[in-house]
Amino acid sequence: MIIGNIHSLQSWLPEALRQAIEHVRQHISPQTPLGKHDIDGNRLFMLVSEDATQPIAERQAEFHRRYLDIQIVMSGQEGMTFSCLPAGKPQNDWLDEKDIAFLPEGAQEKTVVLNEGDFVVFYPGEVHKPLCAVGKPAKVRKVVVKMLIE
Repeated sequence: MIIGNIHSLQSWLPEALRQAIEHVRQHISPQTPLGKHDIDGNRLFMLVSEDATQPIAERQAEFHRRYLDIQIVMSGQEGMTFSCLPAGKPQNDWLDEKDIAFLPEGAQEKTVVLNEGDFVVFYPGEVHKPLCAVGKPAKVRKVVVKMLIE
């Protein structure tokens, strides 16, 4: 897991991640339509969404097998819960079809608060629970870049 801000990228950030984040900075605006936007076919694409956060107890944890996530908050505030321990047995396993599996929660969960411009990178297998409310549920606009890891 890596945490940072798109307006202050660290020099040690891997080049592929830096390029993907720079692509978002250059191509995403408040007018960008919601939905999937290809960057390099199924190898690299981004999902633009507007969602409402929910109390942590109402959110499910998830992980992926083939894609890493770069989750970037464009506006609003989001709690991002994560686990540093391996995923347990999934409750819903769609890894083969959709590269996602869900768990009720991760082991020993921790939460960070992401504000506008903040990002978090989750590698395959890293358990995370996005869209957790910070205080009251609220609207958040975000971009999730999906990068195939082979």
